Amino acid sequence: MMNLIYILLIMLIIPIIIMMLNLFFSMNMKKNREKMLPFECGFDPLTNSRLPFSIQFYMITLMFLIFDIEIILMIPFMKLINLFYNMNTNLTFMLFLMILMLTLWLEWSFNLLKWIN
Repeated sequence: MMNLIYILLIMLIIPIIIMMLNLFFSMNMKKNREKMLPFECGFDPLTNSRLPFSIQFYMITLMFLIFDIEIILMIPFMKLINLFYNMNTNLTFMLFLMILMLTLWLEWSFNLLKWIN
């Protein structure tokens, strides 16, 4: 029981010592406004938050995330097709590809892939 208490004390004392050493020996003593602010995608959090924002950047980001997740799902599925080759896996994969092509066609038809409208 005493060993457990000693271990817990050491686990509390060592991080406190390390944090105090960091505080005393830190080279960055100057703290300016830019370094103290959180990084928010290049926006200054102390100004007006309703600045004009380009919707094309947002749409490209969403499309990238959607297609990235679809590719991440597609790669292990290829391995499953090799392991369990039957009609159900083929139909599932074809349905997945059809949904992927349908979303790409919808984005194309609504001119979401055009940069300049």
